Amino acid sequence: MNAAIGLSLIILFSLGVPIAVSIVLASIIGIEFFSRLPLLLVPQQMFVGIDHFPLMAIPFFILAGNLMAAGGISRRLVDLAKSLVGGLQGGLAMSCVLTCMMFAAVSGSSVATTFAIGSILIPAMVKHDYPRPLAASIQASSAELGVLIPPSIPLILYGVSTDTSIGKLFIAGIGPGLLIGGALLLFLYLFCKVRGYGLRDREDRYDFQTAFKRAWAAMLMPVVVIGGIYGGVFTPTEASAVAVVYALIVGGLVYRELPLAELFPIFKESVISTTAVMLIIAAAALFSFLISRSGLPGEVAAWVTQVFDSPIAFLLAVNVMLLVVGMFIETSAAILVLAPIFTPIAIQYGIDPVHFGLIVVVNLALGMFTPPLGVNLFAACAVAKLSVDQLLPWLMRFVLVVLACLIAITYLPWISLGLVDLLY
Repeated sequence: MNAAIGLSLIILFSLGVPIAVSIVLASIIGIEFFSRLPLLLVPQQMFVGIDHFPLMAIPFFILAGNLMAAGGISRRLVDLAKSLVGGLQGGLAMSCVLTCMMFAAVSGSSVATTFAIGSILIPAMVKHDYPRPLAASIQASSAELGVLIPPSIPLILYGVSTDTSIGKLFIAGIGPGLLIGGALLLFLYLFCKVRGYGLRDREDRYDFQTAFKRAWAAMLMPVVVIGGIYGGVFTPTEASAVAVVYALIVGGLVYRELPLAELFPIFKESVISTTAVMLIIAAAALFSFLISRSGLPGEVAAWVTQVFDSPIAFLLAVNVMLLVVGMFIETSAAILVLAPIFTPIAIQYGIDPVHFGLIVVVNLALGMFTPPLGVNLFAACAVAKLSVDQLLPWLMRFVLVVLACLIAITYLPWISLGLVDLLY
């Protein structure tokens, strides 16, 4: 059955069938023609896959991100970031990284971050003489911080699929997020100095005091949401609903940039995005059930332990595989299918499941802005009105920076676990 499902997936992917539909069709083919299982398992296991309370956080965080973009919150965060580093050469490019870090602290979605911040900063960078492909590459690579800095939808999915504490995963995501953000800031500063970009970045920016006064309500949002989670006031799932309410209050009553007429299109867009994610989760749950029932995870575990005799070699192999997978398969589906298989093996090697979760998510986050199927890459191209091939010569620099950070995160566990050990 496994061979039939795998072959069906390859054929369906090559025909351009959407990922979720491909997984469901391949699973149906495996059940109907290569097993004695009833087809009733298809809707049953798909429902079981989405019947998890923590998954309620996904639609709320998607909605919160869309409300932030429409309610003026993202623009004020951009102005605040520009006031902090805009005085430096390359400060506008660095503002993109800083803003994505702040926006990620509530939205939980890298695609939402790309559209919300990119629509403001890509035109601004082009206006300040940055090449358009460079501006789009900066945005695509910076937006991946949305899946690392908590709250993070991929970390929620990893926690649900492997029964790992989502609270610990959120805390563990802070270190890798700051590392990658800091590395991108340092690289952009040196790159702009050497190449002569960003000489006019001091123009069109507020002083810090003015920018902070305009953005104080927006800045309180991650404090309320993240502080509430870590302070034990509410769970990550409840925090997502708090983020929506706060975004509505700030955008509609404080900034007065969120009229009632705009709410329906925002809700509609959020429902469509949520439906796409939930369909992938349901399909992946069915696929995972069939794979687990066939005994494949045990066979893979036995093979891996025979081939790789140390945690270092195992992590290297997992990194290479996930980097390749991330280039071709959507992040949510990859996590839900692969994490339940490899996490138990990692535990056998003495690797903390929280640390391993960050390795998985950082790997797949890298795939979000690498061709051929990087969602951030396509989002940035859509905002900048460019084709993917125009970005590639510029993009590889940022891929190498994040890849170096991935190596550090993989083999220096304290980057992920330092805060977790401190708090727990």
